[in-house]
Amino acid sequence: MARVKRAVNAQKKRRKMIKLAKGYFGAKSKQYRAASEQVRRSLRYAYVGRKLRKRNFRSLWIARINAGARANDLSYSKLINGLKVAGIDINRKMLSELAIHDPESFTALCEKAKAAK
Repeated sequence: MARVKRAVNAQKKRRKMIKLAKGYFGAKSKQYRAASEQVRRSLRYAYVGRKLRKRNFRSLWIARINAGARANDLSYSKLINGLKVAGIDINRKMLSELAIHDPESFTALCEKAKAAK
C-alpha cells in the first residue's frame, strides 16, 4: 500500500482550529493542542447555551405575563387557564409583548379570561 503523506491536510486541519481559537487568551490561541481543547469545550458550551437561552426567555416571558396579570387581579395560572377555556390561542412571547407595549389589549384579554372561567 502506498504511503500517505499528510503534510498539507494536517496543516489545513490545524490552521482551521487555530482560526476558530482566535481571540482566546494566551496559549489557547497559539498552540494547537491547547486551542483544540478549548475550541471543543467552547463549542460544547455554545450548544448548551442555545438550549438554555430558550429556557431563559420562556421564564422571562412568564414573569412579565404574571406581572401584567397581577395588575389585572389575576394570577398567571388563572390567566393561562382562562385563555385556554375561552379558546384564545396566543403564545407566551406575544402575551408578554402585549403586557409591556399594549396594556389595554392585555387587559381585554384578562377580562375574557376572567369571564371564561
